[in-house]
Amino acid sequence: MNSPQLSIHPSLKDRTVFVTGGGSGIGAAIVAAFAAQGARVAFIDIAESASAALAQQIVEAGHAAPWWRACDVRDIGALQGAIADAAAALGDFAVLVNNVASDDRHTLESVTPDYYDNRMAINERPALFAIQSVVPGMKRLGFGSVVNLGSTGWQTKGSGYPCYAIAKSSVNGLTRGLAVDLGKDRIRINTVSPGWVMTERQVKLWLDEEGEKALKRNQCLPDKLMPEDIARMVLFLASDDAKMCTAQEFTVDAGWT
Repeated sequence: MNSPQLSIHPSLKDRTVFVTGGGSGIGAAIVAAFAAQGARVAFIDIAESASAALAQQIVEAGHAAPWWRACDVRDIGALQGAIADAAAALGDFAVLVNNVASDDRHTLESVTPDYYDNRMAINERPALFAIQSVVPGMKRLGFGSVVNLGSTGWQTKGSGYPCYAIAKSSVNGLTRGLAVDLGKDRIRINTVSPGWVMTERQVKLWLDEEGEKALKRNQCLPDKLMPEDIARMVLFLASDDAKMCTAQEFTVDAGWT
């Protein structure tokens, strides 16, 4: 869990951080990276066993145990309740990472109103209500950083997930639409848009021979993009090193776009 390749950001030590969808994949790498910085980390995820395993791994690596809770972000009351309870335990959050997402494949013809609402309830709606929950605490602190996870998939015209593309394309609008109002209280808000990250889920479900060819054809860099590569950018934006960065999209995709 403690990667020697990670830069150390002194301003992140003891900083309070909340991560949605932090139990596996990119989210787990983000949680582990903040824990390695000495931050006080809380996260939620619907996957209880993966979350428990991650928390144990962090402790075994010699870092403080994260606060975590199994939570379905489609339930906004549960989401906001988890943030409130975590803040009561750790203090007002200086950093929020809106990571939770699900890129399940679907066709245009198969989408029903209920399915559409369900996709938005996972991929779009939680970010706004998580921000709503942490902003009062950030105002009390006098600063804050919100990092929204976007995607390059819709920007490269990826197919097979129109609802996911709609939700992820809205992330930049959320970031830019809140930047002025939040900035008055020195709360920064940015988007990190990953390329094709080789999480366990992606490798298992989507990486095939054609996918390998696409990586070689489209990426400028030959190495596969890993969750830790996204975590590095998130750490920077959460730290004081990025104190004048807001309303921006930061792309980490090995040069694909």
